[in-house]
Amino acid sequence: MAEGLMKQLYGQRAYVQSAGVYNDLEIDGFAVTVSAEIGVELSRHRSRSFDEMVEWGDDLSGFDLIVSLSPASQRMALEMTRYAHVNVEYWPIMDPTGLGETRETKLQAYRQTRDQIVKRMQERFGPATR
Repeated sequence: MAEGLMKQLYGQRAYVQSAGVYNDLEIDGFAVTVSAEIGVELSRHRSRSFDEMVEWGDDLSGFDLIVSLSPASQRMALEMTRYAHVNVEYWPIMDPTGLGETRETKLQAYRQTRDQIVKRMQERFGPATR
């Protein structure tokens, strides 16, 4: 979700690639729904793991900043960049998976997470340029 939000808010201002500790293959349907509510298309998005990024030739030292949204991804990012000059920031964002009993309460949790990510992006990178 963060990659799509970044592209929506800042366009081509920066190269953005999302990755996680594990490859989730398909993006969560709730993330797709709440992103679409603000004009972000995620239905074709596929997430990759850090290991896949390296396997596919993405040199992590070529990035200026890695933003981790979970403690596990923070540990992995720090481990993989310990010899590279890459800034790694941890943004403690709520993980909405498993929250809520009904579809609407689940969507509400995902909206809260989406809004937290947008707020952190705007605090870090300034107002949207698009």
